[in-house]
Amino acid sequence: MPDYPDYLASYAGIAAIFGVGVLLAAGMLGVNRLLRPRVDDPAKLLTYESGVDPVGSGWAQSNVRYYVFAFLYVIFAVDAVFLFPWAVVFADIGWEAAVEMAVFIGFIAIGLLYAWRKGVLSWT
Repeated sequence: MPDYPDYLASYAGIAAIFGVGVLLAAGMLGVNRLLRPRVDDPAKLLTYESGVDPVGSGWAQSNVRYYVFAFLYVIFAVDAVFLFPWAVVFADIGWEAAVEMAVFIGFIAIGLLYAWRKGVLSWT
């Protein structure tokens, strides 16, 4: 059974670092609030989109295809996150890892082929 005072004391350093981080962030936000210029202008509170005043209602339908493009981008970005570090250390990890990466790339290729066959990749 561990000695609880010593066990909890080992977390004192982590608590101190966390406390210093919270105080530092709060201090920076406080100094920013004190030093920033304050100009009360009603124009600052108006809604705008890309620098243009909005026209019409806020409701607009989007084509679901744009979300599919976003999901495909995320999938291939995650693929790159795994592929580049693997390529850097390939000489150290051997051929077993090459087979595993080939399987991984195969799954990605099957997903791309599926998206292409479903017509998701055609823009119009």
